[in-house]
Amino acid sequence: MNALLTDLYELTMAAGYFETGKADEKATFEFNIRRLPPHRNFVLAAGLPQVVDYLLNLNFSPEEIDYLRGLPQFANASQNFWEYLRRLRFTGDLFAVPEGTPLFAGEPMLTLRAPIIEAQIPETYLLSALSFQSLIASKAVRSVEVSEGRPIIEFGTRRAHSPDAGVLAARASYVGGCSGTSNTLAGFRYGIPVMGTSAHSWVMSFPCEMEAFRRLQRVLGESTVQLIDTYDSLEGARHAAKLGKPLAAVRLDSGDFLTLSREVRTILDDAGLTETKIMVSGDLDEYKIRDLVKAGAPIDMFGLGTQLSTSADAPNLSATYKMVELDISGIKRFTAKYSQDKISIPGAKQLFRDVARDVVARSGECGKGAALLKPVMLGGKLIEPLPSLEQAREHAAKSVAELSPALRELEVGEPWPVIHSRELRDLIERTRRNLGR
Repeated sequence: MNALLTDLYELTMAAGYFETGKADEKATFEFNIRRLPPHRNFVLAAGLPQVVDYLLNLNFSPEEIDYLRGLPQFANASQNFWEYLRRLRFTGDLFAVPEGTPLFAGEPMLTLRAPIIEAQIPETYLLSALSFQSLIASKAVRSVEVSEGRPIIEFGTRRAHSPDAGVLAARASYVGGCSGTSNTLAGFRYGIPVMGTSAHSWVMSFPCEMEAFRRLQRVLGESTVQLIDTYDSLEGARHAAKLGKPLAAVRLDSGDFLTLSREVRTILDDAGLTETKIMVSGDLDEYKIRDLVKAGAPIDMFGLGTQLSTSADAPNLSATYKMVELDISGIKRFTAKYSQDKISIPGAKQLFRDVARDVVARSGECGKGAALLKPVMLGGKLIEPLPSLEQAREHAAKSVAELSPALRELEVGEPWPVIHSRELRDLIERTRRNLGR
């Protein structure tokens, strides 16, 4: 993890905090979902392991410090500041909702409490890591919900906004319920099942389609999945059927999937290949999957690429990372932003969920229902191993299943009730009055 992977103003503020004697002040920052993306009833929290990795390894190398010293913005920074950066490590506390938890507008996903410079510098990385993976995981959940048990495979690395984004998109998709990925690095790194077929170039590299299919079958055996739409989908299906077993599946990547899947199913069944599955891919999203399933298309698997791995219909998350309180020599000062449309809520918080609503309360309050923000790091150390990716996936499936059917629909419905506790409402008003003075 590279501490320079941040916005410049995090570091200029760090210099300012240090030179004005504020480095020992302990600040509490909160990652909060300001608004839900369009067409979303909730957001599925994802990306916490990457945040923890970043905090555990936060440091500046001598070369990075030399680079910063050469920037004009730091011309007045003292030698002591550079010594401070050289020794910098994260020593604070981290509280977060478990990965795979559905969240709603106005709710905190993460709270970070540390000396102010240690709490300020991570802002850029945390916002990026959590926002991106949460968007992808949320998109995956929507697709899985409407597939009615048919596996969804993440196919989108080639369309992702970078190769690294493709790996994390595969990870987040798996948290959200996808059955596998085409990304082999994601499979190696995270243990996600990897799945794939062949490209049209394979078929085109041979004189005829039959020969391409025959050669692929020899190589892959029981894992053979033939891509049948290079020239003519139905003729491709007949060629695959003529070769016979082993044939795990055929894949359609274009055309009218409803009509073609029915015709291909007939061709396969007539050839005795009743167990051979049909996979479709190509510009699919959750709405197209829902329509195909409702129409009774005999499709067994869906491959999702561009729409999933870029969260194409909702490519950004309106989330904030704001300071909510300061501890100055044991005295607390609550902080908030009151600008129009960008209000933040003062004070460290806890989030309680019961069967009827969520309550955002002050940290330390007793509330009804489950407390969702849990300690992850204390004093800069991980207090226990994070849940595995499989456990996060299981938690996501269980948590989403507990939501009302209306919240699991693709269309936006009545929002889940999220209220502030009485103590938090009192703090909001008191802080506003104090700032008004």
